Amino acid sequence: MDPLSDMLRGIRAERAAVTRAALEPAWRIGFPDKAPLTLITVVHGGARLVLADGTEHPLGPGSTALVRDTEPFHLLDRDAAPGATGPAYQVSCFDPDADCEPKRDPHGPTAIVVGAYRDLGPRHERLLRTLPKALVLDEETEDVLWLKALDDALARSRRPGGGSLVDRVLDWGLVCTLSCWFDLQGADAPAWYLGVLDPVTGPAIEAMHRDPAGRWSVAALAAESGVSRAHFAKRFTEVMGRPPLAYLAEWRMSLAEDLLADPEVPVATVARRVGYADPFAFSTAFKRVQGMSPRAFRGARLALAAQPV
Repeated sequence: MDPLSDMLRGIRAERAAVTRAALEPAWRIGFPDKAPLTLITVVHGGARLVLADGTEHPLGPGSTALVRDTEPFHLLDRDAAPGATGPAYQVSCFDPDADCEPKRDPHGPTAIVVGAYRDLGPRHERLLRTLPKALVLDEETEDVLWLKALDDALARSRRPGGGSLVDRVLDWGLVCTLSCWFDLQGADAPAWYLGVLDPVTGPAIEAMHRDPAGRWSVAALAAESGVSRAHFAKRFTEVMGRPPLAYLAEWRMSLAEDLLADPEVPVATVARRVGYADPFAFSTAFKRVQGMSPRAFRGARLALAAQPV
């Protein structure tokens, strides 16, 4: 398994919103969900994505934006004159009764798709930290393959399971957008993304993500890559910026954070699942990375989750 697939595991859109509307000039759309990750795709028409700090990103047909910020952001009419004001709308995935949602018009000139992601774990947060506050992938609408599937999903949206089908298409869109965007970054992509593409480091990285609890050594990982131990260790450190076992330990702790979020999973079980037969050795390793014991970390996470949104 590659790191991107591993970090995306379990991420799910929730009640995706698909709005096709005839909007009056100088319109404005707000997104009250405050989701840690929001996907917006313009199917028809155009818009300007405006972040809380005033940064603007133009969006045209086929553009997909990923916003990883719980601070307020909004879309503005792309063709509105500076300072012009018009009707304000709200689009929410979490609250189906959000006030002032645009009146839907299947023949309207503006169509946007919105997917919001709320319940993100540590592995997802690790992915988000590699992204800008907003990234935009510009494509031609006809080249966005998942949009074609969305039309079929929408045709079944009012049938049993239809809502989940639309959400899963949005998840497909998320994966496609991230993969394409990372590809376009070239050498500026994260090391874990580039590492999978390297013929020496790639097989070893996939092996670690496939079996993080495995009894891996540098020699065993080198064997996965079919090279000598010395060559593997040198190349891995060059590409990934850290030795192979340091990368493994870091990923194991990320997985442990996810597992500790479930109060029903004993710490000893978490230790075994991330490759530690001895819970005390796991606790020492976890505290070295997190600055607190696994039990203290679990308590802090649960207390944070219990706070009102």
